[in-house]
Amino acid sequence: MFKRLYDWTLSLAESRHSTLALAGIAFAESSFFPLPPDLILLPMSLARPNKAWFYAAVCTLASVTGGVLGYYIGAALYDTLGQYIIRFYGYGSRIDSLREFYAHWGWAFILVKGLTPIPFKLVTIVSGLLGYNLPLFVLLALITRGARFFLLAAAMTHFGDPIRIWLERHFAWFVMTLLAIVVGGFWAAAHLV
Repeated sequence: MFKRLYDWTLSLAESRHSTLALAGIAFAESSFFPLPPDLILLPMSLARPNKAWFYAAVCTLASVTGGVLGYYIGAALYDTLGQYIIRFYGYGSRIDSLREFYAHWGWAFILVKGLTPIPFKLVTIVSGLLGYNLPLFVLLALITRGARFFLLAAAMTHFGDPIRIWLERHFAWFVMTLLAIVVGGFWAAAHLV
C-alpha cells in the first residue's frame, strides 16, 4: 500500500496539474484543510529537484493567500465558520487569553506557529478574529511560511538523492511519522496556547 502511495506521489510531479494541486493544498491548509502541503511538496521536489525552489515559492504564495482567506474567516465569519473551526481545534474557551497574548506577542505567535506542525489555519483565523494588522500579518506569514517551504527546498536540493533512497526504503515509516506530527500538531493546538 505504501509503495503505491509513494509511486503515486512521485508521478504527481509529472502531471501537468501538479503545480495547481500543490497550490490548492497550500492555499486550503492555511484556511480550512487539515493536511499540510509538505505531503506533496516533498515528493514533487524529489521527483524534480530542479524545480524545488519553484515549488517552494508556489507553496509560500498559495499558503499566504490562503492565510488571507483564513484571516477573513476570523474577521468576518467568526460567528459562523470561524467559531466552528476554532472550537474544533480546542481554542473556543481561550479566546480572551489569546486576545491579551496577541496584543503583546502576536508577531511571535505568527512567526513561530507558521514553522511548526500546529495548523496554520489557527494562526490565520485568530489573527483575523483579533484584528491583527493585516499588512503586518501578510509580511509575517510570508516570512514564516517562506522559511518553512524554502528550508525544505534547500534540503531537497542538497540532500535529494540520500533522502530519495531513504524514502524508498522507509516510506511507510515516513508517512506514519508525518501523520503523528500532524496529529501532534492538532493535539498541541488544542492543549497549548
